[in-house]
Amino acid sequence: MNYGVVVAGGIGRRMGADKPKQFLTIGNKPIIVHTVEKFVLCNELERIIVLTPEDWIAYTRDLLKKNLGDALMDRVSVVAGGETRNETIMNAIAHIEKNYGLDDDTVIVTHDAVRPFVTHRIIRDNIEAVLKYGATDTVVAATDTIVESQDGDIISMIPDRSRMYQGQTPQSFKARELRETYNSLTEEEKGILTDATKIYVLKGKPVKLVKGESFNIKITYPYDLDIAQTLLMGEDL
Repeated sequence: MNYGVVVAGGIGRRMGADKPKQFLTIGNKPIIVHTVEKFVLCNELERIIVLTPEDWIAYTRDLLKKNLGDALMDRVSVVAGGETRNETIMNAIAHIEKNYGLDDDTVIVTHDAVRPFVTHRIIRDNIEAVLKYGATDTVVAATDTIVESQDGDIISMIPDRSRMYQGQTPQSFKARELRETYNSLTEEEKGILTDATKIYVLKGKPVKLVKGESFNIKITYPYDLDIAQTLLMGEDL
């Protein structure tokens, strides 16, 4: 079975708002509603698991029910996230295993709740690729020169831009393999994780690139809200 996993565990300090950024509104609906709608309307996904801070579970469930209605909410579960992104994803896998069962072909399509412009094409391409390769990362080619600095003061290296990509989400995995690989990491390795695909990179496992879109932005800072509003007005995704 294929599951959408919408990660809404952040509290959004960089946004400077009085509530987590996924609950801020664009186009008369909270960001998280826009995102979850994209997943529930994707027939290739059997269920959607939304992970949120424990104190916000009831609020999230009520908010989604109000906007999606009972019929669509039948496919949505809201559960508690973890202390880190990867612990949150492990919570999603545990929820799937407990309630629906887990086998070698169980797929999870993990996505940021604050990337509301994901498309059906991107989700579908993730599912097709993960079934063949076991793990995927949605990316766009880097358009700016990438500069590396070891000390944050002097340039150490300028990599070849033609080989550089900017990571987005979804990131998709065969759930059982992801959990086994994550559990095989040392505590030191877990401490340097930046996202779930790095689990595979650390273990030398392949991760298939899936083409993203420039408009598949992550809403992190206040000015991102203005960009999102503009994108929403012209959205035909």
